[in-house]
Amino acid sequence: MLLTDLIAEISTIKIIGSENVDIKNICSDSRKVTEGDLFVAVKGVAVDGHAYINTAIKNGAKVIFCQDIPSEIKPEVTYVQVEDSAECLGLLASAYYDYPSEKLIIIGVTGTNGKTTIATLLYELYKELGYKVGLLSTVCNYINGRPIPSTHTTPDALSLQKLLAEMAEERCYYVFMEVSSHSVDQKRIAGINFDGAIFTNITRDHLDYHKTFSNYIKAKQDFFTNLPIHAFALTNVDDKNGKIITQNTNANVYTYSLETHANFRAKVLEESMDGMLLKIENNELYVRLIGHFNAYNILAVYGVTKILRTPTEKVLLALSNLKPVNGRFECYRLKNGACAVIDYAHTPDALENVLNTVKQINKTGKTICVVGCGGNRDKGKRPMMAKIAVKLSNEVFFTSDNPRDEEVKDIINDMLAGLTEDERMNVTCIEDRKEAILEACNIAEKGDVILIAGKGHETYQEIKGVKHHFDDKEIILS
Repeated sequence: MLLTDLIAEISTIKIIGSENVDIKNICSDSRKVTEGDLFVAVKGVAVDGHAYINTAIKNGAKVIFCQDIPSEIKPEVTYVQVEDSAECLGLLASAYYDYPSEKLIIIGVTGTNGKTTIATLLYELYKELGYKVGLLSTVCNYINGRPIPSTHTTPDALSLQKLLAEMAEERCYYVFMEVSSHSVDQKRIAGINFDGAIFTNITRDHLDYHKTFSNYIKAKQDFFTNLPIHAFALTNVDDKNGKIITQNTNANVYTYSLETHANFRAKVLEESMDGMLLKIENNELYVRLIGHFNAYNILAVYGVTKILRTPTEKVLLALSNLKPVNGRFECYRLKNGACAVIDYAHTPDALENVLNTVKQINKTGKTICVVGCGGNRDKGKRPMMAKIAVKLSNEVFFTSDNPRDEEVKDIINDMLAGLTEDERMNVTCIEDRKEAILEACNIAEKGDVILIAGKGHETYQEIKGVKHHFDDKEIILS
């Protein structure tokens, strides 16, 4: 593709050199540049791509996009100065792949908790209804049923546009995708024409990156503010920030709620460890998902189907057939009569929701919680999660999660710092996660529920830069 075609709809500050250059590929990693490529120098969180412009040129880059023109200009290279190279990367990738989002109906899901469940349920529902659909999620990406491993909640801009182009080529009709706060802040979703967006909730998370809760909220809000006028915005008004998130959007706003007046409402009639009976509008619906937090997720999915004018009878039947999402309140019966629940809960709010659900349903047996906190992440939530685990459980095991570059004992000590001496009496610290899970299963009796929190769908444990195979599910079923 010619550079002049690529930049046809991109605002530039200055161009030095020829625009009549044939572009072989687009890169933002100088190490991946080959002869004839276009290199975008992005000012990232840890690395500034401008420092690698000369490396990119040595590797064969013919065009450089940057925010700051280098002092040394190579006559054989074209330099394009732009205001925001991160945003420009998404716009360039969209143009390079022939604007794939224009050929798809794309609905984004954002919020602290529930993104994966809602996006996956929508994908599974519309797949069951006979549509060709795509999914971009934390657990796995799918193109019309074909799995593609996922490394981030929202892929980088180049990978994202490539995946969308493949979905368009395979004639997918809908695409459901998780939109993380990081991806909004880092402009990874630039160049995507969204047709709808869902807000689930917002509680403390990712403060290691955003620094303040207000910055975190703003990232979520920016996603809705930038929606086009033809799009819809569906927001949870039971969350105190639900209306704030959509206050500056040009999209058509719809609301959902379990507690107050909204466009879409639901009520939990009955619940057990096998599922729950809901009343959605005037319809009773039994689903195999558990907990009030999942009632919100189901209601959000239902709301989207109403906005998209999908026949209600078909939707209700499809919802009743859906299974829990991998690693999201997955329930397993153990040989000793106890029940083990695997859940991705890794924030204070998520942990509290899941433990409250267990206690509401399991009124006779003990609640046993196995929980850790991730290394190199927000340390402030560690004592908070510890406090919640102890408050809502009969027995608690503090253990490792993904320690990354930290020592497990230091992370556990940060958790213990949030407890009184009396509260620590109910805590057993076992650094080895496998041992902690096995010990929790060993002390459990018939009627007890063991919550294994934090890793959910993950099949690895990240220690000192290495991902070791580790699957909570394999351990409880062994």
